[in-house]
Amino acid sequence: MGIRKNIKTKTIDQASEPTLKRLPVYILHLQELESKGAQYVSAPAMASVLEFDSTQIVKDLSVTGIKGKPKVGYNVTELRQTIEEYLGFNKKNEAFLVGAGKLGQALLSYHELQGFGIKIIAAFDVDEDKIDTQYGNTPILHIEKLGALAERLEVNIGILTTPNSVAQSTAEAMVKSGIKAIWNLTPIKLKLPNNIIVQDTSMYANVAVLLKKHHSSEKGESN
Repeated sequence: MGIRKNIKTKTIDQASEPTLKRLPVYILHLQELESKGAQYVSAPAMASVLEFDSTQIVKDLSVTGIKGKPKVGYNVTELRQTIEEYLGFNKKNEAFLVGAGKLGQALLSYHELQGFGIKIIAAFDVDEDKIDTQYGNTPILHIEKLGALAERLEVNIGILTTPNSVAQSTAEAMVKSGIKAIWNLTPIKLKLPNNIIVQDTSMYANVAVLLKKHHSSEKGESN
């Protein structure tokens, strides 16, 4: 019999963005513990492995409504399920990907993404060589079909992986098609209505931070 929870969860708006970014890290750690047969885990034990502050971990987990037991900690499976339910990872969040180039194809190949709540059910492009083909099991369609399909399939999540030069115009077309939340993997700062959710994930920015830290570290070692 699976473990079920009677926990009144708070709304996701009550969690800070840093907390939301840490919660998937906890899920991965809990999955590893489950694979080893662990039944319980404490915040200090998680902190020692993840190198987080144990007080922060307790605070992060509290947004889901779950509480650990004194001297025991958290039931590993229950905690994982609670976090997944809180984040919506256990739901079928279907999404469209727009821009079936190298980056888009890499995401289509990343099947683990579905384990974190996102299932890409179709990709869109303007390249005639890609249109009406499939990448893996995902169909690639002309961008003109986005609006009709978004309405018919009630998909309102989009992933933007187009060239930088067309990112803004494509995002605007996605919004007109009914997309309400966009995962933006381009480095372009999109200008969209305030009611549209945009999550930026710029590899350029992350590479800039990586290289700056690396070069600063080399300079320190040479002094």
